[in-house]
Amino acid sequence: MLELIQHYWVYFFIGQYPNGPLGGLALTLLLAALGLVLSLPLGLLLGLARVSPYRALRWPVTALVYVVRGTPLLLVIFWAYFFLPSVTGHKTDQFTTMLAALVIFDGVHLAEIVRAGIHGLPAGQVESARSLGLGYAAAMRFVVLPQALRNMLPSLVNQFVSTIKETSLGYIIGLTEVAFIASQVNVQVLTKSTEVYFLLGLTYFILCFGLSRFAFWLEQRGAGQKRVIAA
Repeated sequence: MLELIQHYWVYFFIGQYPNGPLGGLALTLLLAALGLVLSLPLGLLLGLARVSPYRALRWPVTALVYVVRGTPLLLVIFWAYFFLPSVTGHKTDQFTTMLAALVIFDGVHLAEIVRAGIHGLPAGQVESARSLGLGYAAAMRFVVLPQALRNMLPSLVNQFVSTIKETSLGYIIGLTEVAFIASQVNVQVLTKSTEVYFLLGLTYFILCFGLSRFAFWLEQRGAGQKRVIAA
């Protein structure tokens, strides 16, 4: 296994870069980070629509959220893979296709995180803000969302963990993320499949477990601050 790491660790981490496109673990993390960052505004908008008092806005968004959440990510990737070229007029690359799929898929999941964060606040926050003369939009922006976003931080980290694992489906469309690189290494060494995929699994475990513990720490820290305030 040490020989395997010694010969392929650079390829495993960055792919063919700088002599070719970026790949491997670096591409996985870049794709996951961009997917989460770009889907956050979409999730905020959809989440606010989910708690909107206006049915004409709330019901269509609720239907969209349930449809996408009930659809496998693999199917969303295929939608993006065949739909984007028809809209843009030219074939999109694997990175753009996977990023678009992640933004759509994670956006609806973040919408539910936003909705849960808002509903988790003490009752009467909006009414209190309205009694001070703020409109509904201003009350959500200045009073409700700052508190909800603070409560949502652990869930956002957990969503990032899920996004890292979701990037492995880019293998289906030939995206050179870390799972694809591992398969290429496996083709080259042939007799060390167990070691190759053990290293791949260990890489995912270290990343996801570390981030999960960070999310747990954020949750415990938030609970401790609430106890101090309540006291």
